Amino acid sequence: MNITVDKQPECTATLRAEIPADKVSTERKDIVKAFGAQAKIPGFRPGKTPVSVIEKRFANDIKAELEHRLISEACGEAMKQDEELKVLDFKKPETADFADDGSFNLTMPMILAPTFELPEYKELEVKIPAAGATDEEVQRELDGVLERYADYTDIEDRSLETGDIAVIDFTSTLDGKPLEEAVGKPVGVLGGKEDYWIQIKEDSFLPGFAKQLEGAAKDETREVTSSVGEDFPLSDLHGKDIVFSVTVKGIKEQKLPELNDEFVSETLQFGKDKTVDDLKELISEQITQQKGQQIEESKVNQIVEQLLERVDFALPEEMVSQEAQSSADDMVARGAQSGMSDEQIAEQQEEIIATAQVQARNNLKTNFILQEIAHAEKIAVTDNEVVQRISAMAEQQKKAPKALMRELQKSNRISSIRNSILIGKAIDFLVDSAKVEEIKAEEAEA
Repeated sequence: MNITVDKQPECTATLRAEIPADKVSTERKDIVKAFGAQAKIPGFRPGKTPVSVIEKRFANDIKAELEHRLISEACGEAMKQDEELKVLDFKKPETADFADDGSFNLTMPMILAPTFELPEYKELEVKIPAAGATDEEVQRELDGVLERYADYTDIEDRSLETGDIAVIDFTSTLDGKPLEEAVGKPVGVLGGKEDYWIQIKEDSFLPGFAKQLEGAAKDETREVTSSVGEDFPLSDLHGKDIVFSVTVKGIKEQKLPELNDEFVSETLQFGKDKTVDDLKELISEQITQQKGQQIEESKVNQIVEQLLERVDFALPEEMVSQEAQSSADDMVARGAQSGMSDEQIAEQQEEIIATAQVQARNNLKTNFILQEIAHAEKIAVTDNEVVQRISAMAEQQKKAPKALMRELQKSNRISSIRNSILIGKAIDFLVDSAKVEEIKAEEAEA
């Protein structure tokens, strides 16, 4: 058997194989014999059907099985000859022909895993804030609770003051054009709203927006200019000065309930004999738990970011395209769920595709790096771990574990589940080995 593998750019290769006639003949005889042993043909006892009848009756099936076996053997032999050959996918053969002399010739494209040198990945430095809840954070949550039970009184005899609620209609422009027209895409709430409630305080809406309404009377219209910060989701607007035409339709005074033990136990129905201190303790625990989850996510994100910065390599473009399409589909689905129209989504098509491409490359690079780390550290996934994961999936989907197992086997998804577990174990290994430095909250926010 003559096997050659011609490696090409972008993680592709071509397998060429020439299998001699004697090997082809031997394989064919074995297949014909197997068909003869199982065939049930009228007029012949099982296993006694003449070879000529078997060959004529099952000619197409025999040829298909012979091709399948020869191709499988050629692929297996190529992997044996080069133990470092990591094939992600054997594509459909370009040629698979039987020559006049009885030999078999094969030409098959392949997708290979990228090859690269692992960067230093142990004891990576990560910075995290303290997990505990601060007094300010607890108070902010308490204020939010009180605001949900607040009473609002319409004010008719004075203008807006700090702390008031303004009910406004507004439109927006950029460089003299309606904001959406100027940007060329949907801008959400920034484009304009009617009967919009906003509290007159520094951090409401956009920086400086609410404070510019102080002193405005009911039915008064003001021009408000506010700059969009770097943390706003729509990057096209960062640093831009947006001009708003704001009409105050109403002024409301907010009256918060008194925070006392009666409010906690009865109004909130927190529990009999529960006190303000009990509520504060619960809020503190919830904030600490939420921060803990965010910190763990931050550790992973920082580690992945460092790995991506330290190594670069070519990716299989076919896989990039598939991953990018999946990412784009997810973004479109989320856009539709958030209320975007088909026209709005179409307007953002180029941005969606560009973002999906970046995400796809980062996702694939991360996956390959973590797989290589798992291999280097001899991290493995047991069959029991796979079964446990599938059992958890079955419980979540309210399916019988065995039925879900059959479903996953049929769709060839068991390997992806095994790989997902492997990636998770590799991440756990990196997090456990990382050097963690606790920093102040101000540094973390920066």
